[in-house]
Amino acid sequence: MPRQHPLSMAAGIMPEATPLQLVEAAARAGFDYGGMWIDAADWTAQTTREVKAALAATGLPLLDVEVVWIQPGPPNPDHLRIVDIGLELGARNVLCVSSDPNEGATRDKLALLMDHVGDAPIRINLEFGIFTEVKTIQQASRILDAIGSPVGGLLIDSLHWRRSGGTLADVAAIPSRWLSYAQLCDAPDPGADPADAAAILEEALDGRVAMGAGGLPLNDLADILPPALPIAIEERSRALREGFPDLNARAAELLRTSRAWMAS
Repeated sequence: MPRQHPLSMAAGIMPEATPLQLVEAAARAGFDYGGMWIDAADWTAQTTREVKAALAATGLPLLDVEVVWIQPGPPNPDHLRIVDIGLELGARNVLCVSSDPNEGATRDKLALLMDHVGDAPIRINLEFGIFTEVKTIQQASRILDAIGSPVGGLLIDSLHWRRSGGTLADVAAIPSRWLSYAQLCDAPDPGADPADAAAILEEALDGRVAMGAGGLPLNDLADILPPALPIAIEERSRALREGFPDLNARAAELLRTSRAWMAS
């Protein structure tokens, strides 16, 4: 039976794209949602106005904005700004990762973002991965449980879940209230050595493949996810970028292979 998940084009598919190009390519391809990368150093009020206008013109909603990357030290005011930009653009989610080795500090900085959101219609999602300091689904769950915020979410990326030793039982144990969306892609399995940090990062940025073209247990994983949960296609791939240098053609190919897998 075909899966019915709405599909989003993750921003990482097009690291060279401008914010407007991200909107236009996702909309032209026919994605249900788009994703937006926000570089706080370059993002201006004019950028917000232009992206809002493009979203309105295309009718494309934003599934997420990224990335709030928590670092050691005091909270970064740019992180609150990314949340505010996401709210203004109508995004449903903010993607957060942490490089702070102090779990309590990560918890507190995430809680600050969630308190800032209040009852606004956006979720603060913590993504885990062994390239970060929140390495496993269990650690991410522990942090979210300690915060206890209704706007907290846990983001599962199929590649990071597999490389960090995650199991299907781990996913099944996640409270449904924490699942706002998921990121799916495929990859060779086994792939990069989890003990080789450089190889893990290279695989995450350049070595993913279309769903169904690798060895990750995507069917079993998708069976556990809520049936209508939005899926961001996170096929970061050097081969995809080099094979489809035209952004519109790349988006179209990504949607074609993703829909084929969903229908199979």
